[in-house]
Amino acid sequence: MKIIAYGIRDDEAPYLKDWEAQHPDVEVKSESKLLDEDTVKEAEGFDGVVAYQQKPYTKAVLDQLGQYGIHALSLRNVGVDNVDADAAKANDIHVTNVPAYSPSAIAELAVTEMMRLLRNTKKFEDKMRHGDLTWAPDIAEEMNQQTVGVYATGRIGREVVKIVKGFGAKVIAYDPFPNPELQKEGIYVDTPAELYANSDILTLHAPALKENDHMINDETIGQMKPGIRIINAARGSLIDTDALIRGLDSGKIAGAALDVYEDEVGIFNTNFGSFDKIPDARLKDLMKRDNVLITPHIAFYTKVAVKNMVQFAMDANLSLLTTGKSDKEVNL
Repeated sequence: MKIIAYGIRDDEAPYLKDWEAQHPDVEVKSESKLLDEDTVKEAEGFDGVVAYQQKPYTKAVLDQLGQYGIHALSLRNVGVDNVDADAAKANDIHVTNVPAYSPSAIAELAVTEMMRLLRNTKKFEDKMRHGDLTWAPDIAEEMNQQTVGVYATGRIGREVVKIVKGFGAKVIAYDPFPNPELQKEGIYVDTPAELYANSDILTLHAPALKENDHMINDETIGQMKPGIRIINAARGSLIDTDALIRGLDSGKIAGAALDVYEDEVGIFNTNFGSFDKIPDARLKDLMKRDNVLITPHIAFYTKVAVKNMVQFAMDANLSLLTTGKSDKEVNL
């Protein structure tokens, strides 16, 4: 059995080696480059492919895998929206993902950013860098006084609920498919508009589905409580960036924390050498604001999560190869 793993970073390599040591009957090739039209030829002669990237899995790539007789593609991440579904089906390629590598990792960063916004840490850090160690006017608010609105209560959303409850915050939530346990607690509201209107902090944990594209826009921002703070550690496409900027400019939105950004591909996880060389004016506008926190899609980036992403994906690929199925197979 032979599996090639594309896009393996230095931080992933030890976990791939551990998996390989536990499966001596499987030949594993680690490839640092991403899977694309140029590198797909490296997969010839292999039985399965494991990959992780923001670049698309194009028809050309999937057709080539099909020609090599490869029918098992395992992604080390959740999202599959960058997979050409028609090409995968045409080539009988079964695709798996890692639906839950560490819900706690994402939830903990989301709550960390809530606290940073409430305590004005970015403002104080900037003042202190300039020798200003005064307090006023940046008085903080307390989490125990907030109503936190959680949009979508899957694994990550439920972790957020658990954490903010520990701070004593009031929690409300919206999900078109309510969780039975949370439903018993009575935290759900009936509509997104009700969630927006009653939340001091709104945290998004919805998937990147077509119907969720730009769900945060001028209209929905208009439904929100004045002075709301918005957290997005889910998918960049959930927020219309221009609408967010307008909301910040007007003061309707008191602050935002974004770990994802709708135009992040080719920008996040890239070293441009200096702030001026970042090739996105809107992103730089947001980064300059003292009430906006930007992190470059790092919510997942913990030792536990990275280990699980690698080893769960390898397990899923091996399962496809040996049994023809996996509990992590996605329906494209």
